Amino acid sequence: MKIVLVGYMASGKSTVGRLLARQLGVEFVDLDDYIEQHQKKSIKNIFSEKGEIFFRKLEHQMLAEVLEKEKSIILSTGGGTPCYGTNMATILNQSDHSIYLNLSIPNLVERISKEKDDRPLVKNIVDEELPEFIGKHLFERRPYYLQAKHILDCNDLDAETVVARIKELL
Repeated sequence: MKIVLVGYMASGKSTVGRLLARQLGVEFVDLDDYIEQHQKKSIKNIFSEKGEIFFRKLEHQMLAEVLEKEKSIILSTGGGTPCYGTNMATILNQSDHSIYLNLSIPNLVERISKEKDDRPLVKNIVDEELPEFIGKHLFERRPYYLQAKHILDCNDLDAETVVARIKELL
């Protein structure tokens, strides 16, 4: 079984994915980690050295590679992964379940503001401007996320509860 988690940054894709994989006894792959291991450099450095176009092509290639070679897997994608090229079609065609971990803007703002230093996209945005930034970004990305087979409202849920809800969907 191949399960792909999509959603905005800080929506819990990696945390939930690791927990779900452990409970189901299958491999977990974080696409960003997979890309970093393959390239032997951080996403941040790939972006700064080679640019976004190079990164997005590489991301597409790595997404297809992971979904083609793994039998049973929980895959956590980057927040932008579904929104570029034919990545969402690849996810829909190559996985058994795609799940959008949906969170409200206020909940995303709360989570992201606590970990801004680890998030290059928002690192230099002052907290007061985060809601507008996230709102605009989510407006652009949500049409891609909404193509997922399952849409899970994760507001006010802890990771264990989200995992339990996912298991009910399977």
